[in-house]
Amino acid sequence: MKILSYDITLNDPITKEVIKFETKHQIKGGTYALDGTNEAWLNITWNYVDIFHQLFGDNGIRTIYGMTGEESIPLLKDSISKLADDVSEDYWESTEGNVKQSLLGLLIFAQLRPDGIWEGD
Repeated sequence: MKILSYDITLNDPITKEVIKFETKHQIKGGTYALDGTNEAWLNITWNYVDIFHQLFGDNGIRTIYGMTGEESIPLLKDSISKLADDVSEDYWESTEGNVKQSLLGLLIFAQLRPDGIWEGD
């Protein structure tokens, strides 16, 4: 079975449930809630896998799984700093700018809840 996307969540360290923010956000990925969502959840296309492997090594974006938000912040910031700003209107296109957009969304979640634990797939 081939994975078509990553569903990445930042979870409460005690309840293990997806963190819910007080207000909705509009951080969008491959799938998203039209009116926004208050969940610390981002769907990211598998199309970015090669760039994720260049940035994070063999485990790609899965490198952050199991980390706290706080632990992931330096890694996310470093990866973001290495990427170009070539955002495509086509979300599915594997450009550095599109990957950067997804990592910026994850960084925002990590900064809002540094105690959260990353899970995904």
